[in-house]
Parts: sequence; C-alpha cells; structure tokens
Amino acid sequence: MDAASDPIQTIARLTPLADLLAMIDREVKPVAARPLALDAAGGRVLAEDVVPPRRPDYATALLDGWALAADATVGAGGYSPASLPAVPQRVDVGQAMPFGTDCVASLDDVKVRGGQAEVLTTMSPGDGVLPVGGDCDGTTPLRRAGERLRAIDRAALGAAGVKQVTVHDPRIAVVPLRTTAIVDAAARLVARDVMRRGGAARHDESGDLAAALKADADAVVVIGGTGQGRDDKSVQTLASQGRLVAHGIALSPGETAAIGFVGARPVLLLPGRLDAALSVWLTLGRRILVRLTAHQNESEPAESLLLARKVASTVGLAELVPVRRKAGRAEPLATKYLSLSSLAYSDGWIMVPAESEGYSAGSPVQVRPWP
Repeated sequence: MDAASDPIQTIARLTPLADLLAMIDREVKPVAARPLALDAAGGRVLAEDVVPPRRPDYATALLDGWALAADATVGAGGYSPASLPAVPQRVDVGQAMPFGTDCVASLDDVKVRGGQAEVLTTMSPGDGVLPVGGDCDGTTPLRRAGERLRAIDRAALGAAGVKQVTVHDPRIAVVPLRTTAIVDAAARLVARDVMRRGGAARHDESGDLAAALKADADAVVVIGGTGQGRDDKSVQTLASQGRLVAHGIALSPGETAAIGFVGARPVLLLPGRLDAALSVWLTLGRRILVRLTAHQNESEPAESLLLARKVASTVGLAELVPVRRKAGRAEPLATKYLSLSSLAYSDGWIMVPAESEGYSAGSPVQVRPWP
C-alpha cells in the first residue's frame, strides 16, 4: 500500500480538558512503593512517613561557652555581676550538658580571675541548650507520605541519621518520534520536568513507538505523530496496541494530542510543536505524574497579577497563554500559536478556562512558572 492510500488520522471531536483530567484521576493509580537511598531520593514523593530516631538522647550545648545553673545567675548584670560558687565547666557545641547545669552562657558573659568566677548576665533555664528530643522526638514524622522530598528535607533527614526512605518512583519513557531540533527540545524539557517532579525519566531516542509501548515503564510520553501528516501514525499505533481514550483535546495549543492506555500504563501523545507539547504536558502530563507519585499537593505556586490587556478566547476551548511581567502587570504575549520568541520572552503562563470568553484588561490572573 502506498502512502497516498494509507488511512489518515482524523479527529472526530475535541474532548473537554476537564473530562480528561477527571479520567486521569479515576484510572491512573500510584506505582508500587519502593525503598530508595536518601541521597538518590531528591524530588521523589514519599510513600511512607519518615520518623527519625529521637535526637539528641541527652541535652547538649548549642554554643561554645560556660555550662551554668540558671538559678546561680539571678540578678546578674553588666554592672552587678553575680559570683558563682565554683569555676563553671567549659562546653563546646554538641557536647553533653554537665550534671546540675541547665543553660550555657557565652564566653564573654563569665569572667574568671584568680580561681573565682562571676557571671555578667541573668540566664534562664534552657538558654543555649538543645533539650532531649529537641531535633526529633522519635514519634513525630519530619516528612509525611505524599510530600515531595526537597533538598532541605534530605539535609535535615540525613543529619537525623536517616539513610533510606520509601517512595513512589515512577519510570517514565519519553519518546521523540522525529529527529528534529523542536521535537528533541520538547522531549528533553519533559524529561527534565519528570525528574524534578518525582519521576525517573528515560529518554528513548530509538523512535520506535511500538517497541516503547511494550517497554518496562510506568507511563509513556510520546512527542510527534499526532496530526494528519503523511508520517503521522502514533495515534493509530496506540489504538492498535492498547486503548485509545481520546484523540483531540479542547486545549489550545495542543488540539491534536491523544491519550490512552496499554494495559494499566498511561500513554500520552504530545504534538510535535514545542508550544503544543508544552501545553499538553503542563495540563495532562503533570496530572498523570501526580497520580503515579501519589503527590498530595499538586497545586503550583502562582503569582496573582492584573492583566495588562485583554485576552480573547473561544468558549469551549481551554487556552494556555504566555505572559511577562511589565510594570507590575501580566502582559499576554501570544495565543493559539506560541512562537519560540514569545516563550523565551515570557515569565510564566496563565490558563483561560474552557467556559470563559477570555479576560478583560485589569482582570486578576494567576501566573504560573514554566518548567
């Protein structure tokens, strides 16, 4: 059969974005939890609470200074020092507090002369002291299941002696179907975002979609081949090997995207344009990743700004619009087709919901950051 007689991929209808988000929430399940070394778990989503052992097991000094009993310092001041019954013991940061002491004075606050010592400030019990369980009480989780591990979390958990955590660690195959600069750029952007958001991305450069759909992965993201071009076959391939849920999404840019399953494994087919691939990944791809990782806080940080000028949109079509900050407002840069320059000039994006005709100038909008 020659190319002219090959069946053409057609879109019968545009499926509402909200319907597909609801479908993802129903059908995509978290991957099985597995243990992972703390050092390798950056960005991963916890499957279990992390409860470090109690730390410290004994009261320790928080500063280099003199270990004192606070009662012995009552009424002391710079002009009325209080004599101490004996020269106090010096302690260093992290050292156990000597018996009978409950505070640490700085080195300058105690004067020692001729075997006599006096304190120049009134201390309170606990000053300069880390109490038993002051870092971790041994019962309260430092991070909970469903939370993503940040760099600061790994630092705190490592300092508390944690070596391993249990996480949801989905493996995502990212498959560019064409060797073009735009498709490759989209694939690398998706792969990097997967890694930042708790997944393990495998960039599959073979271009063999049929093989990728059979590979050992928890989800497959394909870039290219969703339109009606002579070489566009990705939707037909998915339909032949699995279950095609939708081809055609009421989202601009990104109308030709498709989504389906091979077994329980979600497959997302992104258009071969950078703006369309980005739009579909941000709306549907990230939602799939949230479900696979069981992340409990999927909301993105957003900056509330007033719109510098109006944005017109078609009712029934959700629309992603790049914006830049200008004079404290959000200036829309493009609609429908988002040029490479508009993406580069922008500081983030806004979403016009399908039920809206757009936003008038001065409307408050939520500006979300790009990956």
